Amino acid sequence: MPISVQNMFKERKFPFLFAFSFLLISVTILLFSYSASSPSLLLSTNFQVSDPLPPPPRPLPTRSPNNVPVSSTKPVSKTTAAASDVDLNVSLDIKWENCQLGPLAVDYIPCLDNWKAIKELKSRRRMEHRERHCPKPSPRCLAPLPIGYKVPVHWPKSRDMIWYSNVPHPKLVEYKKEQNWVRKSGDYFVFPGGGTQFKNGVQSYIDFIHKTLRAIKWGKNIRVILDVGCGVASFGGYLLDKDVITMSFAPKDEHESQIQFALERGIPAILSVIGTQKLTFPDNAYDLIHCARCRVHWDGDGGKPLLELNRVLKPGGYFIWSATPVYRDDERDSKVWKSMVALTTSLCWKIVAKTVDSTGVGLVIYQKPSSYSCYKQRKEKLPPLCEQKTNQNVSWYEPLSYCISRLPVDRMGNLLRWSTPWPQRLSSKPPSLPSEPDAEDIFIEDTKHWAALVSEVYLDGLAISLGRIRNVMDMNAGYGGFAAALIDQPLWVMNVVPIDAQDTLSIIFERGLIGVYHDWCESFNTYPRTYDLLHASFLFKNLKERCEIIDVAVEMDRILRPGGYLLVQDTMENIKKLNPVLRSLHWSTTLYQGQFLVGEKGFWRPSENDNRKET
Repeated sequence: MPISVQNMFKERKFPFLFAFSFLLISVTILLFSYSASSPSLLLSTNFQVSDPLPPPPRPLPTRSPNNVPVSSTKPVSKTTAAASDVDLNVSLDIKWENCQLGPLAVDYIPCLDNWKAIKELKSRRRMEHRERHCPKPSPRCLAPLPIGYKVPVHWPKSRDMIWYSNVPHPKLVEYKKEQNWVRKSGDYFVFPGGGTQFKNGVQSYIDFIHKTLRAIKWGKNIRVILDVGCGVASFGGYLLDKDVITMSFAPKDEHESQIQFALERGIPAILSVIGTQKLTFPDNAYDLIHCARCRVHWDGDGGKPLLELNRVLKPGGYFIWSATPVYRDDERDSKVWKSMVALTTSLCWKIVAKTVDSTGVGLVIYQKPSSYSCYKQRKEKLPPLCEQKTNQNVSWYEPLSYCISRLPVDRMGNLLRWSTPWPQRLSSKPPSLPSEPDAEDIFIEDTKHWAALVSEVYLDGLAISLGRIRNVMDMNAGYGGFAAALIDQPLWVMNVVPIDAQDTLSIIFERGLIGVYHDWCESFNTYPRTYDLLHASFLFKNLKERCEIIDVAVEMDRILRPGGYLLVQDTMENIKKLNPVLRSLHWSTTLYQGQFLVGEKGFWRPSENDNRKET
């Protein structure tokens, strides 16, 4: 799509420093040049090289660990080799092999399936065996496809049914057959919308919550939700209809592949556990947290699991707990309830509703305080308030804390209030913006830049079919501008903030989006073949100093579905290093305008015949 002259002036894409007498002529020339038809992009096995784009507008300022400014929207450097001077059809001669793990190889997650490290653990009492234990060096084998793997069912049909052959794990069908989690029907798994606590179906349960507490307004003051121990994520899947996005999470445990079911359905989900380490979310992130029989001992380890929920829950946010101690009075449940009462009282959580529905299932709704008044009035100052943070601490391999996280304040030290309702919060000024005088202008300009880039290049110029795309990951998310620009599309975006980038994840949540922290030198907490599109804007600048591009490419290949796309905006130096690796994996690749690399993963996997040919 042509870029308008008005936007060129507004975004200063060219230094229009001509005298006024030549301005009209210059504009005429520009209009003429840009009125020509833009080159199309063919997703073939050969690169199509076209003229480079003009520099994008003012970049998003971020900081490296050395406090050196970097940018997620950095223009192509003039010192890099021109695309036309580089042979981009080169493929590395790599002897790829499938992971040799027997039937477990198809679902291999390196940092969660490191059985050698797990066997050496001294304790499993606090779920240490479900946490990350990454092998060193990172494995360079490929996850094979399940037998009979097919192109996934498209959204929205996928919410209710998926191919059995893509996730061939029937254990949940038998284990949860009385609770309507999932059923097998011919070549499909079908999801009736049931659950342990959803006796009348998840839609009825969602309506029951709203009727119980009218202050909960789905898609308005409640936009981002954390669902703990989510099962197959039907709760989050049905809330999508109400403009609510839910981060559903559960560990990789005996509930075989529940997160894999969720992602195959097209529902946001991630593998995680409340064990000994903090969740990979910022403080004060979620509007509401939900637990329906999630099997977490909230009072364990001195109450650290519930203190962790308190950390990621916004001031004034809600915690919904639907479990037998809420509505049964046998000896065991009564003991748990008393312990929960004592713990929530010490956290100054207030019970705002407690009820039982027509099926006999009950729930309690707590609300986190939005001021310090209750904390100051406690007779016993336990748990204590956490120390003031001098710097933002990214929750990555950080141990759980026995303290109450402090309430967020603005740059003037005033307590922050409830976020702007959805959808206004997507484009409103985030409370966590840096204190620099031009921070808001930079945020607004970044939002406009991504809106234009997605519209004019990603959707129009690259001609990527959105009908095939549901699960999207932005591997270097910045302020979440890429996800915001796609908000009207029938997809969702997992925004990833790398640990070596500026911490912008709080801003992403304040906009009503979801995301996590991650180190791309390690594997991501997801199953193979779970994303349709990976987006990486200048990801490799700091990354290549700590690990090799080939290891990142192997991880991209693991989590991307066959037929899925990788979209990279980067320097030619990094593209030249990445492209041969993708070609060796039998991906088709295309270069657009000198800085956008598009890769499409095929169905190829190594075979014994391939290895014989190479030897």
